Amino acid sequence: MPAPSSPPADGADAALKHALQRLLLPLAELCLARGLRFAAVEEMLKHAFVEAARHASPAGAGARDISRVSAATGLTRREVTRISLDGEARAAVRASPATQIFTRWMGSRRLHDKDGRPRPLKRQGRSPSFEALAQSVTRDVHPRTLLEELVRLGLATLDPATDMVHLVQDSFVPRQDQVRLFGFLGSNVGDHLAASVENVLAADAPPHVEQAIFADELSPASAAAVRALVASHWKDLLAALVPKIQALVDADEASSAPADQRVRVGLYSYHTAMDRPDNDPEVSA
Repeated sequence: MPAPSSPPADGADAALKHALQRLLLPLAELCLARGLRFAAVEEMLKHAFVEAARHASPAGAGARDISRVSAATGLTRREVTRISLDGEARAAVRASPATQIFTRWMGSRRLHDKDGRPRPLKRQGRSPSFEALAQSVTRDVHPRTLLEELVRLGLATLDPATDMVHLVQDSFVPRQDQVRLFGFLGSNVGDHLAASVENVLAADAPPHVEQAIFADELSPASAAAVRALVASHWKDLLAALVPKIQALVDADEASSAPADQRVRVGLYSYHTAMDRPDNDPEVSA
């Protein structure tokens, strides 16, 4: 079967604008909910355009670089110069020690009970213990400090009577820490969007795994059942991936191979009311 022909440029442009509207609406809702005004977001968008233009076509500094970025973005030379002088380097994306401890505890079968649930750990002592788990992540922060952080985030509790540490959440969503929540939003959605964009722009095979399943005409009860099913499979995926990825990290650390790559694996589900019931019931990938 011959490959489908590319849509006309005007059709592709319309599809791009529609996709951007779908992406921008949730961002606008978040900004309005947090009192972030349009002017502040517009300034960030200008910075992003300048950074993207330089990333797409790296060149040395100087007047020619300013002109090139100005031509590519539509911003004035004065704006590009101002943004270039004001730009801040993007912070490196690194998981916090608390995140790593939670992930290893959730993902290690050795730290699970016979039913596959994370079991309580004695606070101190040889492995399996919280102290040993914390030290396997970092020795730069005292295990007691890391335990206090997990307790503060509402993810773990310490039973003083038994000196045992219990996980009390099955996902790292620290509702009490807005800073960390927004960090997750930027990192998780940012990487997902970057993967999608790179796949769309790829000249050859898509470089990233990025798939989804869609179904409509479900009852509220069925939508809730799907959510529970996805959550269950995520736990299985977590338990399968974490030990294998950690083994790769350990092997790279022990070797002389360059270790300059990072990986993020995610899974999400979303449900809402249908816009209009004009399609037959379906499940599609």
